[in-house]
Amino acid sequence: MSAEAEQHGAEPAIPRRGAIVVASDHAGFPLKAHVAAILARHCDEVISLGAQSETPVDFPDVTRQAVELLRQGRAARAVLVCGTGAGACIAANKVNGIRAAVAHDTYVARQCVEHDNVNVLCMGAWIIGPQIMAAVVRAFLAAEFSTEPHFRRRVAKLAELEAEMRREQS
Repeated sequence: MSAEAEQHGAEPAIPRRGAIVVASDHAGFPLKAHVAAILARHCDEVISLGAQSETPVDFPDVTRQAVELLRQGRAARAVLVCGTGAGACIAANKVNGIRAAVAHDTYVARQCVEHDNVNVLCMGAWIIGPQIMAAVVRAFLAAEFSTEPHFRRRVAKLAELEAEMRREQS
């Protein structure tokens, strides 16, 4: 999609996916249903985890549940919403095979997938509102990992680094 089309609100082409996880802590709860509604238009199943109200829950626990579904192959991607996106991103990136990024704009949401094969989008409900969040989610869903060799090589190096860290911890 052209930058001009995106700027005028045109929705990028989004491939249909099987299951996608949406999860939030209490800070992200106010926008969780909004994100789930967007995901429902583009996947067969939305798996909703985490806060069911604004009663406090711990983001590491919610994140662990969400990314485990990706590791098991039960979901293709996950969208995590907390206060800033940072805590959920830190927690997600502690898990082998997960590549999470915080994105509060469409450029980062698209590029993190295309260049870094990110499978978990983290956003902050205290940072962006529902309209921007919707555009960011759609950009994340529309993006596909690039087939260009330099991006593939770099992501392979991330996997090597992850494996090396696992061996050191054993």
